[in-house]
Amino acid sequence: MNAIEVRDVTKIYRLYNKPSDRLLETLCPKKSRHRDFYALNGVSFNVEKGTTVGVIGTNGSGKSTILKIITGVLTPSAGEVKVNGTVSALLELGAGFNMEYTGLENIYMNGTMMGFTRQQMEEKLPEILAFADIGEFVDQPVKSYSSGMFVRLAFALAINVEPDILIVDEALSVGDVFFQAKCYHKMEEIRKRGTTIVMVTHDMSSIIKYCDKVVLLNRGDKLAEGEPGKMVDLYKKILVGLDPVEDEPVKSEGNHSGQLRWLDSLEENPGHMNYGDGSASIVDVGIFDEQGRLTNQIFKGSELTIRTKVQFAKPVDMPIFSFTFKDKKGTELTGTNTMYEKIQVTPAKSGDVYEVSFRQRMTLQGGEYLLSVGCTGFESGEFVVYNRLYDIVNIVVISAKNTVGVYDMESDVTVTKELRS
Repeated sequence: MNAIEVRDVTKIYRLYNKPSDRLLETLCPKKSRHRDFYALNGVSFNVEKGTTVGVIGTNGSGKSTILKIITGVLTPSAGEVKVNGTVSALLELGAGFNMEYTGLENIYMNGTMMGFTRQQMEEKLPEILAFADIGEFVDQPVKSYSSGMFVRLAFALAINVEPDILIVDEALSVGDVFFQAKCYHKMEEIRKRGTTIVMVTHDMSSIIKYCDKVVLLNRGDKLAEGEPGKMVDLYKKILVGLDPVEDEPVKSEGNHSGQLRWLDSLEENPGHMNYGDGSASIVDVGIFDEQGRLTNQIFKGSELTIRTKVQFAKPVDMPIFSFTFKDKKGTELTGTNTMYEKIQVTPAKSGDVYEVSFRQRMTLQGGEYLLSVGCTGFESGEFVVYNRLYDIVNIVVISAKNTVGVYDMESDVTVTKELRS
């Protein structure tokens, strides 16, 4: 069953060059003085009951617009949205709050707007106030609140009224790290209880961790929807100005010498993402253990070396080489690049082949991970992707002892018993 159905939703705004054009068009409607701006253009998707769906995209892609249409704040120019269940929305700061009212008055007012009686809100009040933790400020006008206090109260209200559907738009980017952790923990609780969540955030780690499905928007169009890790990779292509749906122009077929590639022994992932502007090509990738053997089986605590061979098709002044480890869901766990490591890389000429080695100790917990590598740079101050291979090969970490979390802090533990006199 779908909690939300978005069907061919279009939102058009009329843009005028100057305010007088709006008045003139009103007085003489036969002559158009505006141009149409499509904030959304025929967007469709479903949100199944009990799932968490993320909406991602660059600024101006229509993310907040679609959430406002779902919550009824905006009316679509065309199409329709069907919502099955009660909705609690946490949009931008200030939405639904009267700045002259106290925090307590705003709680009751918003509860009434959501269909709750005063008695019902009184029953929920202790939990809301405990979560917000703003003390005596609840009796002060919210116009006197700091942005952190405001979002604490807004989030506490939205999440503690037990909605069928929770809509969250970038609200968790405000507040300290402790409150953000508290919010995510609460969201995980209500998610497990079956609450449907639709969230917009620029935090891709949260998207991968919490979402069952992701909708990718760009300039008002829906480009794709699907598994979070894949959608985040497509989003990263948009960020560097590449078409996320075009065929990939860069291929890794053989190496410059015609010899057997390292990748042939590691079983290259046939579904990896390969893109870039073609200025360079990563022609080979290898993982080597501390004995120098080519393998994707690495013992936890041992040394490993990640090697790449990169061939340049044109001169590049300042190439940057990188690697990243991700988990199966696509969360980036660790990685580095030659810029972070302050390695001076000489300019590359057309036809040059560079071999890059990253040597480190494996501290990730036992399990399976995915390796991504890249060659990037800056041209005229703009970030450019020459070639990236996402999830090119898997790596298995073999461990006899795992600790808490994704990596081992390699603690040196000492326990002594105090002697009694």
